[in-house]
Amino acid sequence: GASRVRDLFIQGKKNAPCIIFIDEIDAVGRHRGAGLGGGHDEREQTLNQLLVEMDGFEANEGVIIVAATNRPDVLDPALLRPGRFDRQVIVPIPDVLGRQKILEIYAKKTKMEEDVDMAIVARGTPGFSGADLENLVNEAALMAAREGANKIDTDMIDRAKDKIMMGAERRSMIITDKEKEVTAYHEAGHAIVARMLPDTDPIHKVSIIPRGRALGVTMQLPTDERHTHSKKFLEHSLCILFGGRVAEKLIFDEITSGAGNDIERASGMARKMVCEWGMSETLGPLAYGKKEEQIFLGREISQHRDFSEDTARKIDEEVFKIIKIANDKVNKMLSENLDILKRVADELLEKETIVLEDIEDILEELRPGQYERTQKDHAPVKKAKKKTAKKAPQPPVEEVDEEPEEPEVAEEVEADPAGSEDTPQE
Repeated sequence: GASRVRDLFIQGKKNAPCIIFIDEIDAVGRHRGAGLGGGHDEREQTLNQLLVEMDGFEANEGVIIVAATNRPDVLDPALLRPGRFDRQVIVPIPDVLGRQKILEIYAKKTKMEEDVDMAIVARGTPGFSGADLENLVNEAALMAAREGANKIDTDMIDRAKDKIMMGAERRSMIITDKEKEVTAYHEAGHAIVARMLPDTDPIHKVSIIPRGRALGVTMQLPTDERHTHSKKFLEHSLCILFGGRVAEKLIFDEITSGAGNDIERASGMARKMVCEWGMSETLGPLAYGKKEEQIFLGREISQHRDFSEDTARKIDEEVFKIIKIANDKVNKMLSENLDILKRVADELLEKETIVLEDIEDILEELRPGQYERTQKDHAPVKKAKKKTAKKAPQPPVEEVDEEPEEPEVAEEVEADPAGSEDTPQE
């Protein structure tokens, strides 16, 4: 409460020069009087006392106040006025060089094989925070301990990434031969579309080994970190999302509930293209729909329409048009390459996990000279053998999954044989 804030600043002045660090300041610094049910007296008293204490500093007090939060948007404006927290330092997710430096620090605490290249690992972990990278090294160390190895090798790093991104393997999960075949064709459809379309992220790995609640996954590894996405990239991403559903329809002449998450993600992406990113030629570069947020809750709870019923109808038509174009394009592509689809699915059923090299071997055999091999700037991938493929040291980024019960995490497109409608996204 307010008394503790007073005591804190008294102690700070007694020990000057010093730094007072307040972590998660949004716990007491949220906007006053906001949210459902109005304000909170004790929290507002604490915030008021904090503001009073910060106003009471002289230039030579020798006390510096630093605070941290993940939600600067919910802070009371009075906290951010000049003389208080008027200087903001953004600490973003580390870039590739930052990830490499962080990995090198954690690697010093463990024993690594000499061939483990942290630059390669860093390129393969876009979006990882410092805590994620620490967890990656710890998981690899646990694998080394379980296997009785003295040092962590590249394969352990790769398996640790798979576990973090997709969950642990569930080889004990009972799957019927029919479900396994459907899963194989579903993932093969995603993989073939991703490989044949230009301006997409290269395939890293395709697997039909159950992980968590997912029956299978197709992972793509970007060659560069993307900060913006072109319209063509988004259109091709929609095509990849529909690859699994179209493959099921072409081979089995029916569709399953497994493509539920694919459809949801594609619909959301197409609607953003129309309503937020101005990528509709008919409606033009306008934003439609304003989000209503409650600051106290700290999240969006509704969205109100600032457009007419006629405009709403046009938006729905544009979204459907974008989706239909992508679906028809994939249908034509896979119909013309059914032999490749069947070969990739057979390879998956035999090996359970395949990599980009396996898919390109099939393309060279069935379509010689039509597709150039993907130029990779990372270590060569070990080809799949027996049941499980050896994996390259790059981690998954975009994932396309099949799930037996519920769609799993973001960056994943899931086939859900149970027909779940809940699709939590990461």
